[in-house]
Amino acid sequence: MTTLSTVSTQAAQASVDLDNTTLLALGATILCGTLAVAGAHAYASGRAQRQALVDRLAGHQGGPLRTAAGRVRRFTAVDRRLRRTRLGRAIHLRLTTTGLDLTAGEFATYVTMAVVALWLIAATTLAPFFGPIAAAVGVWAAAIFLNWQRQKRIEAFINQLPDVARLLANATAAGLALRTALAMAAEELEAPAGEELARVADQLALGRSVDDALGELAERLPSRELIVLVTTLVLSNKAGGSVVSSLRNLTQTLEDRKETRREVRTMLSEVNATAFTVPLLGLGSLLLINSSNDGALARVTGSPLGQALVLISIGLYTVGFFVIRRLGKIEV
Repeated sequence: MTTLSTVSTQAAQASVDLDNTTLLALGATILCGTLAVAGAHAYASGRAQRQALVDRLAGHQGGPLRTAAGRVRRFTAVDRRLRRTRLGRAIHLRLTTTGLDLTAGEFATYVTMAVVALWLIAATTLAPFFGPIAAAVGVWAAAIFLNWQRQKRIEAFINQLPDVARLLANATAAGLALRTALAMAAEELEAPAGEELARVADQLALGRSVDDALGELAERLPSRELIVLVTTLVLSNKAGGSVVSSLRNLTQTLEDRKETRREVRTMLSEVNATAFTVPLLGLGSLLLINSSNDGALARVTGSPLGQALVLISIGLYTVGFFVIRRLGKIEV
């Protein structure tokens, strides 16, 4: 009887311990689940608040992001991720100097689609060997396009410099301060001079010095004419003197340089056209060979010797392009 009582007591104690362990495990599970739900809610709330802050800073009031002209921004998620990388920041800085209404994500997406399309077209039209070459040419063409847009904006700004100097001279002659004259010129002029001077005026309104704001403008749009104008304004702001007569003399000088640059650009237009015609002739010859003898390029690039010869020819065409461009480049 004593043994049975002991066994019964031990069984009861084991049952109680098992019930306690089960309750402890159940409580721990409920606690972990609660903490997990709370953490997920806090994470989602933080992301929503961050997105709301980004949208508010971008002027976004419900609906898709839009530009100042009303165009809907595309690939915003790609742009946010890309801007966190060094490449994305570099693309963004290049785009800001070109005046293009594109984000880094939009530009990178468009370039990627163009590169893939060029790869497929070259691989199907010519030979599979030319696919990667066409993709590399597409990336290089995108960089060339950015440089061309930047240079185009610089040229447009240079053409407006006589008007800039004339407005600043008139405003200074009327007794206005240089900061006020710059703001007035920004309102009077069209893009790109109006946009760039408006940026300078905004920086001056935020407390930056005239030297720093104008120096950043000269770095953003480098040209000899702009450097002369900036130097004149900075020296006049520091040392005083007859800034009106200096600006009026500079206006006439800028007008003369504008006419000289136009004449030189007209004279060199044929040279620049030749630089682009020579590579196009090479591409046309490849298309002619492949169309007259179907599969000829695939057989040529099927051996290492043929691939090496094709790469050498492409390199020679590239060297010729840069040599012709360099010979047709005259600094005025």
